[in-house]
Amino acid sequence: MEGLIDRKIKNKKLEMYKKAELYGFTDKRTVHCSQELDILLNKQLGLQKKTGDLSLV
Repeated sequence: MEGLIDRKIKNKKLEMYKKAELYGFTDKRTVHCSQELDILLNKQLGLQKKTGDLSLV
């Protein structure tokens, strides 16, 4: 079952890919979106550590 954090990560990845296509990989809008994705991924990793589910790590 896909959780909320998983959906947020999926959506943020799509957003980042679109920005990279439009503006390039080094544009500040793409980089900012990438940083937001990093935060979500770190939150997901923290949740996995709490629950002991490190199968995706």
